[in-house]
Formats: sequence, structure tokens, C-alpha cells
Amino acid sequence: MTASPNTFSNLNLSAQTLTNLTQLGYTAMTPIQAASLPLTLAGRDLLAQASTGSGKTAAFGIALVEKLNPTQFDPQAVVLCPTRELADQVTQEIRRLARAVGNIKVVTLCGGVALRGQTLSLEHGAHVVVGTPGRIMDHLERGSLTLQHIHTLVLDEADRMLDMGFFDDIAKVARQCSADRQTLLFSATYPEGIHKLAAQFMRDPQTVKVQAQHNATKIKQLCFEVDERERLHAVSQLLSHFRPESTLAFCNTKQQCRDLVSVLQAQGFSALALYGELEQRERDQVLVQFANRSCSVLVATDVAARGLDVAQLEAVINVDVTPDPEVHIHRVGRTGRADSEGLALTLVSMDEMGSLGKIEQLQQRESVWLHLKDLTPTAGEPLQPPMATLQIVGGRKEKIRAGDVLGALTGEAGFTREQVGKINVNEFSTYVAVERSIAREAVQRLSAGRVKGKTVKARLLEDTSGR
Repeated sequence: MTASPNTFSNLNLSAQTLTNLTQLGYTAMTPIQAASLPLTLAGRDLLAQASTGSGKTAAFGIALVEKLNPTQFDPQAVVLCPTRELADQVTQEIRRLARAVGNIKVVTLCGGVALRGQTLSLEHGAHVVVGTPGRIMDHLERGSLTLQHIHTLVLDEADRMLDMGFFDDIAKVARQCSADRQTLLFSATYPEGIHKLAAQFMRDPQTVKVQAQHNATKIKQLCFEVDERERLHAVSQLLSHFRPESTLAFCNTKQQCRDLVSVLQAQGFSALALYGELEQRERDQVLVQFANRSCSVLVATDVAARGLDVAQLEAVINVDVTPDPEVHIHRVGRTGRADSEGLALTLVSMDEMGSLGKIEQLQQRESVWLHLKDLTPTAGEPLQPPMATLQIVGGRKEKIRAGDVLGALTGEAGFTREQVGKINVNEFSTYVAVERSIAREAVQRLSAGRVKGKTVKARLLEDTSGR
């Protein structure tokens, strides 16, 4: 029986890697993997258009891992990412992919964490470095990181790094890498700076562009005409009618984000905002609460939401129409992942009809319109998230693990495994989702009990709706 053309067995991969991919659940290649892996494995430089959720990390990670020498402890590959969240995701994925190679050490270098611990990790040796441009530059300037043995340089979400003003840092990192390295650039969109980067730091790059389109049967897209003055109130009408458990609402500006969150919270919705200028600690808390289903609505700008990949996102609301049709495609593609169905709702004013026309051209189908006046709030309880988040003072620095917290809650505290959701252990804090009905009791029992033999301080991250 011949293998399907989009199976990994058709690639020039080691038997151990193929076995590992099967164990990880990688059955068929995604379009971006099928288009780019033959080129990356052949050592070519690559300019690839791909968004979060397309399988791009494996598209560069498999090729990167295949070239690693486990016995050489100088950094051999460096991956630049725009945010700490994306860097953490990439690190985890590369570790999984590298299981077939041997004892591969991947170090994450991002801001918001003490330099000293990172420097010690580098002193013990690393094969792969993943991080944000600013923090990697810090280590290069201090001499704690050298890049002369780098054979693979990856620029992940390059357009977002350019949005954030990292061109010069990226250029400095590239210049310090080996001249005969392989450079792989992944970007959701192609602003002018991308071509400037490619011209300066890539050798005859091959271009791969996988057109982002959505399965019309999986994502239901609906449009609603709005007057500018009723736009923010219209969002709460959509939420009350469709009642999605988890919604990502996109605004074109930071101010629109702030205004919408104020309106939603005043109406009793659990809503948080994600935009530039948030401190890392605030950003971490917002992302944790949305990902663990303690917050119903996350209101974000496109730039702030890049690198955010939330499972089971039931709805996307385009509060404003983006002027860039490809950005719209990426927004909508956040819902309806894997086997799930999704809902994409777009509010359109008369001034935005031209932008919507460009989106229709790119999607090759006309919009489906409904009237706001026909929407009716669903009877029953106000829309509330199913979980609440507890914050425990203490994290990785105190050697706390997710299993310790779960054990404390299901042991001495007396709760069931089913009442406990996602547990995130950060450097200095631990966040645990519990069923909303037991949240206050869980705080009291945790604070009165012990985690890993020690007493801990726990508090409830308060519901933003004020209910």
C-alpha cells in the first residue's frame, strides 16, 4: 500500500523521528508542513506565510531537530518569537519533537524573568535557544550567549516582531550567527519589512504561501450592520443571543478594547482586555483566565492576540472590520479548530463596507447578513464562565508542580478531580481553575491546608463582572 503524499513517511526522516511523530499524534501533514518540510529538510532558506494554529512550529521544528548534534552543547539553533507566551509554546513543541534525538536541552530566554537563572541555564549548555529579541540581545551583550555555532535561525511571527520595533535586534542576532546557517522566516502577513529582512539575511529563500481559507461548514460567518454609536452595545446583544462560552472579540484600537470591556463588565459579563502596554504579570493573568475558562470574553487588538492559541474557542466577534482581508481570515480561523464548529460574527458600519468587499473577494463568497433587531437574549442565567481562577503565591522557584496542587485540592481539601481545571505553574505564582461554585471554599481550604508540606497563601482572582 503506497503512502499518501501528505504523510511524514514520504519525507527524508529518521526511523526514530517517524516513530516519535506517530506517538505524538502527527498523522498527516498540514498544508504548511507539506509545502515547507521538503525544502527545510533539504537545507533551503524559507520565506513562509503561515498563521498560529496552522502547524508551523512543526514545519520548522522537525527540520531544526533533525540537524541537532546531542553531543555538542553549544547552541545550534535559535528561534526568535515576539512574545513570551509564543516562546513557551515553541519550547514545549521542540522538546516533544526532540525526544527521538536524545537528551536535547532547550532554553527559553524572555523578559519578565530574572537574567541570573537564564545565565546559569546557558552555562550548563544548551542545544536550542528560544526567546524574544530583546532578551536574547541582553544575553549576547553580556557574553552569556554566543551564536557562532548556530546552523538554524528561525524568525517566528516575523511580522509581529516588526510591528513591535524589533528590526534592529533581529538584524544584530542574524549577523552574529554563522554565515552558512539556514534561515527560516514565518509570517502571517507580508509587510514591507519582511522583504527587507529577507534581502539582507537570507540566501535565495524559497517562498511558500498557503492560502488561509476556512471550511464554510465548520465556521458559521454572519454579518450585522451597525451604526457607529451602537457598536459596543451590539456586542452584548450578540453575546446574550448566541451565548458562546468562550469568545475572542477583536478591536482595531487599544481605546476601543478598553471601552468595550468597560461596557461588558458594567452589563455583568466576565470580560478582560489584552493590548500592548500591559505589564507581563497582568498579561499572564489575563491569558491564564481566558485559557482556563474563568473569563467568558477576551477583547484584544490583532497585535496583542498574535501567538495566542486557545483550544475550544466557540466564537470570534469582529467588533471592527479590519482593513486587511488576510488579518480577517486569521481572526476567524481562531475558532472552529480541530473537530469543533465555530461562530464568526462581524459588525459592519457603512464606512466599512469597502473593507468587507475585499474580504468577500479573498474568501470567494458573499457575506450572510442578519439584523440586530431580530436577536433575542436567551432566557436563563446571565452568561458566566464555568470556572474561577485561584492564585497561589509560589511557583517553579518553590519547586511547586501541577501535581502538588491537584493533590492538595483532591486530598486534604476534599474536592474531586472533576472540580479542578487547568493548572499553570509560573516562576513565582501558580494559577488553578476550579468550578465557580466551589471557588471561595477552595481558597479557604487551600490557605488552611498545605501544598508540598508547606502552608501557602491563596486568593481568588475576582470576577471582573462584579457579580
